[in-house]
Amino acid sequence: MLHPSYNEMIKKMNETAGEGDMQLTSRFSLVIAASRRARQINAGSEPLVKVQAQERNLSTAVNELYAGKVHVLAETEEIPEIEIEEDEDIIEEA
Repeated sequence: MLHPSYNEMIKKMNETAGEGDMQLTSRFSLVIAASRRARQINAGSEPLVKVQAQERNLSTAVNELYAGKVHVLAETEEIPEIEIEEDEDIIEEA
């Protein structure tokens, strides 16, 4: 079983969504947002949460979404965009 579960993530992300953020209603939107963020990390973007040893970029992206560090913006052409929270409290890689 995945932790956090899809339902848990969608619920938490919708509770913390700000103005202009998309209200998630499907797993598809969540998966697309996580994969986009994972690609950004793979391209050299710094992780916004503590990274466990040998953690994959997709797991890091999911943890960032769950922690509220990355927000899903309103849909553009039915594919969500992501926004990285500008925060000085970025946790360094372990």
